[in-house]
Parts: sequence; structure tokens; C-alpha cells
Amino acid sequence: MHIAARPFNAAIAVAFLTACSTAAQPARTPMPSDVVGTVSGSSITLSDVDERAMQAPAGNFGSLTLMQALYEARRTALDEIIGNRLLDQEAKARGIDRATLTESEVASRMATPTEADVSAWYQANSGRVQGASLEQVKEPIRELLVRERAQAARQQYLDTLRAKTAITIALEPPRIKVAEGGGPTRGPANAPIAIVEFSDFECPFCLRAFPTVTELLKTYGDRIRLAYRHYPLPNHPNARPAAEASACANEQGQFWQYHDRLFSSPGKLSAQDLKEHAAALGLNETAFNACVDARKYQKAVDTDIAAGEAAGVSGTPAFFINGRAIFGAMPIENFKQIIEEELARKR
Repeated sequence: MHIAARPFNAAIAVAFLTACSTAAQPARTPMPSDVVGTVSGSSITLSDVDERAMQAPAGNFGSLTLMQALYEARRTALDEIIGNRLLDQEAKARGIDRATLTESEVASRMATPTEADVSAWYQANSGRVQGASLEQVKEPIRELLVRERAQAARQQYLDTLRAKTAITIALEPPRIKVAEGGGPTRGPANAPIAIVEFSDFECPFCLRAFPTVTELLKTYGDRIRLAYRHYPLPNHPNARPAAEASACANEQGQFWQYHDRLFSSPGKLSAQDLKEHAAALGLNETAFNACVDARKYQKAVDTDIAAGEAAGVSGTPAFFINGRAIFGAMPIENFKQIIEEELARKR
């Protein structure tokens, strides 16, 4: 996630806050006795979850707001409790204990890291070892790979248990109301999944997220409505001109073609590049160039920035999926988990 300090315009932010609440609170304060999940009809209360969640280090959640971090801690704890109950249930059915079941099922799914695996990790993560030689960090890398593979194998096995068990999750995530802003959108207005994206054409992490968003749109089709909002960071000198240029392309009905071209041509964001991209797409060059030169959409970009700041955006990319925030170029699995949960809520 790319983060940079930005001057805060209080007047704009307050105006936005009065028009659109930034944090949707639950209808009532959650109580310790609230049931937030079940496994085969056996209840898991918020008190059960918080016994684990409140022990999580705050640093585990980076730049998330307190509300979001609390939800992530609780959700992680809830998933752990569900996993343990699934293992206990299966172990009881087999007449063994959890440790024996875990050892047999996880171990059978694990591949022991080879020397080639260790070397490949070292080559791919050279910046993380701070100049240490392969020989110096070989064993720590091997231990890391073993832990990662054990975790993946455990999750794979838990997925098979989940598939045959009645599980409910009623832990309500925090939601932030963010308007589409009247800018470019994709997908039907009544789609069950509404995504508002704040992005920067010069941000390398936004570039990394571009194929993820493309794949989500391909996978879910008309079930997603995507709204794009501009959040050019001040330390990216070409980001704001690119944002304003894309708004000029939108004026001619070709925002998404222009958007895709910019992300497919990283580094080509000079003033001349922006006009050449428009020409290559067949836009009316006279109208486009006049729009860019006059900075016609400067205020529209400012409005998007203010909306992002009011919603807690401090870097790019930032996504709000039915109001649930994802900050940074996260793996596509993170997006799919939220989307699948939201689709399930609407069934």
C-alpha cells in the first residue's frame, strides 16, 4: 500500500461528513453473550472470541482503524475457535484426540522443503535478508517454509471439514459508507456487490492491484458494480495530471479504455504521453487536449480526494466492498472472501 502525507482540508472533509456518514455503527452495542458463530449447532459467543482476540498485538493490524482492527482480531479468533471445534468434533468421531488427528492429517498433506525450495525463497526475497548469505539464513528459511506449509495444510484439511459441517458466522463487520461520487462505474446499479475504489495511476501498488480487479470483474460479472474514484498522492507528480486526463477521457465515454491503457503502460504518464494515449484510443484530440490543458476536472479530483480522506483513506489502493475496507494490493483471496460473505448475506 502506498502511503504519503496529504494536507487535510477540514472544511471539505466536514462538508463530506455531513452528507455521508463514514462509519456505519451496528444497531446496538454487541454484548459478550451474543452468539457470533455456530459449529454443528454449538454456539460461539462474543466472550469466547474476545478471550482470544484481545490478546492479539495491535501491530498485527498495521494502519487499520481501531474499529477495523478489532473486527479483524475478532474474526481471526472466531476462525481459530471454529477450526479447533471442527478438529475436536472429527477427532471424537474417530475416537482419537485433536493432536493425533492434526498430526496425521496435516503431516500427510505437507511436502518437506528441499534445498531448491530454500534457495528459490532466498533468491525471491533477497531484500528481506539484509545482505546475509544463503548459508547464514538457510535454516531460518527452512523453518519458515515448514510453518507456512503446515499452516496451508491445516487450512486445506479444515476446508474439507467445513464443507461437511453446518457453520454460521454472525460477527458483523464494520462498514464505511462511501458514495460512488458520480464518476465512472462498471456493472449494474442493482448489483449485490458494490465496490468503490480509490486509486492513483502512478502508484506501483495500484498497478499490482489492477489485474486483481480485472479478474474479480471477470469472475463475478454483473454481480459487481465498481466505482472508480481518484486519489493521486502528492509524492507522485504525474498522478494528478493522469487523473484529470482520465476524467477528460470519461467525458468522451472512454474512461475505462483510458484507465486500462495507463495501467498497461507503466511509466508513460508525461503530459505528452497522456495526449498520445488519447490519440491511440481514437478520442477527439482537439476536445481532449483542450480539456486537459484547461484542467477542467481539477475540482472533481479534489472532491474524490476529500471523500477518500473522510472515509479514512491515507494511501492507495483502497477499496470499500459493500462498505468493508481493504487497504493495499492484497491477494485476490482477501477480496473473494469478503465478496462471497456478502453474497451469502443476500441469499
